[in-house]
Amino acid sequence: MAVEELDGRLAHSTIRPNPGEGAPSLYLSVLSGRHFLQIPGPTNLPERVLRAMDRPVVDHRSPEFAELLPRIVPLLRQVFGTDAGEIIIMSGSGTGGWESALVNTLKPGDRVLACNNGQFGLGFGNAARRLGYEVEELALDWGQEVRPDDLERKLRVTPEVKAVLVVHNETSTGVTSDIGAVRGAMDRAGSEALLLVDTVSSLGSIEFRFDDWRVDVALCGSQKGLMMPPGQAYLCVSPRALDISQNGGGAPRNFLDWAPMLREYARGLFPFTPNTLMLFGLREALTMLVEEEGLPNVYDRHRRLADAVRSSVQAWNLSMMCEKPAYRSNTVTTVLVPDGMDGSAIVEHARSRFNMSLGVGVGQSRQRAFRLGHLGSLNELEVIAMVSGVEMTLREMGLPVSLGAAAAACERSFVAA
Repeated sequence: MAVEELDGRLAHSTIRPNPGEGAPSLYLSVLSGRHFLQIPGPTNLPERVLRAMDRPVVDHRSPEFAELLPRIVPLLRQVFGTDAGEIIIMSGSGTGGWESALVNTLKPGDRVLACNNGQFGLGFGNAARRLGYEVEELALDWGQEVRPDDLERKLRVTPEVKAVLVVHNETSTGVTSDIGAVRGAMDRAGSEALLLVDTVSSLGSIEFRFDDWRVDVALCGSQKGLMMPPGQAYLCVSPRALDISQNGGGAPRNFLDWAPMLREYARGLFPFTPNTLMLFGLREALTMLVEEEGLPNVYDRHRRLADAVRSSVQAWNLSMMCEKPAYRSNTVTTVLVPDGMDGSAIVEHARSRFNMSLGVGVGQSRQRAFRLGHLGSLNELEVIAMVSGVEMTLREMGLPVSLGAAAAACERSFVAA
């Protein structure tokens, strides 16, 4: 069997020279047990989702395939929190979702306001800039939420803004902003701008209320709370945004054009070749989240797991990048390291020593933080294992943490809950 085939079946392996006599050859050094994937995404896939995708490729114009969308779309509507919104499913990622939201609703040269409170807020604005839009920026300290009062003041002096770009859950800093309060600030400023929201690291893990918050476009990738591999993007589009897109609004587009997608969706089909097998996995993942566990329980589970992770960080006497406890994310925690330590070195030590992947700091926090992902297919015992692995890593890196403190903090949190 080829090394590549073996490696795909093993939790972790390395290839080293054979120390035996004769010509050098290769052998596999195998560590038993599973690899702990604790980055903020991609996340772990449930076995049921993997099995659902492990099937022969189907004809994407067949009646069998056409039965998938009528099953998937109503479940996605529940996850987005909408009755009125149209669902778009496309090949791509959250970054593709940014572009899809922008080019379908904004004309070239339109002015947008990008809320920059982290790497992905910055990236959303940069995507708009590269596509030829005029970008105003609401610059906030990283670690802060999008503050409604600041947004209102900015909109009052830039009334020509056509869209406000916001990240619901900033993956780089572990901050969740209040989208309902963002909409309230837009209303108080008298803004007619569209509200475009990135939900990549929140959807399916933190409650989202598309209709109640009067969001115009929300976008997400498949690889985080929805427990899917990377490769798909999902958007929810309000009637207002759809009307703009279909009646002279938007920029030139082809593959990203919503109109042919929605025409074909009415027949259960796509205007392009979709990720066919991923749709079988998506149906299974949504069944698990919406119909079996139930979304209120999903959100409560993520809150409980996040509370336990935060209690572990406090047990290490470390700080979180999110400044205010009320805005700390239930899907990712960004941990600040003490002066003189390198967050990237901690991540590398965890990988090489304990076969555990943690998130590196990004942007402004590249060297001064590491990130713990706690979303998707995850339970209490896995969180205890994760924080214990982090704790051993910190101890071996020279931080004076008390071994067992994180597990004890988690257990107290879970038992108290």
